[in-house]
Amino acid sequence: MPDLLTLTLPDEAATAALAARLAPRLRAGDALLLQGPLGAGKTSFARAAIRTLCGPGTEVPSPSFNLVLTYDTPACPLWHVDLYRVADPREVDELGLEEIFADGIALIEWPDRLGPDVPRGALTLTLQPATDSSRIATFQGAEDWAPRLNDLKA
Repeated sequence: MPDLLTLTLPDEAATAALAARLAPRLRAGDALLLQGPLGAGKTSFARAAIRTLCGPGTEVPSPSFNLVLTYDTPACPLWHVDLYRVADPREVDELGLEEIFADGIALIEWPDRLGPDVPRGALTLTLQPATDSSRIATFQGAEDWAPRLNDLKA
């Protein structure tokens, strides 16, 4: 998968702003895979994206214990999936992610735990700490994502 865009995010507010710019570009059938080490900003990014699509007052708890939380956006369901606690990709089968990938938007933290079930056409965002507060955000995916990412630098 080619790198489509790399950005330096100086702080958590910049991470949230990036999520707010990307969220309206997501549509039913999209999967955004959020990668990076603990504390890299994956959940912060997901929260900002969900609040952009569902309203700023939307309560967005971490799905670490539930594994999957669902939100209603005006366009389609949005599924926030956190696979950190999944030890074996076979456990993912029990979550019914095929439905998510077909009908809604999926924000998936720790997508490496999907094993071979990574959705086709997914966009991957890797967040890597650069300093105590800054992050490097790298988007990877098929070339058909490039037009939707075109002006995210703004």
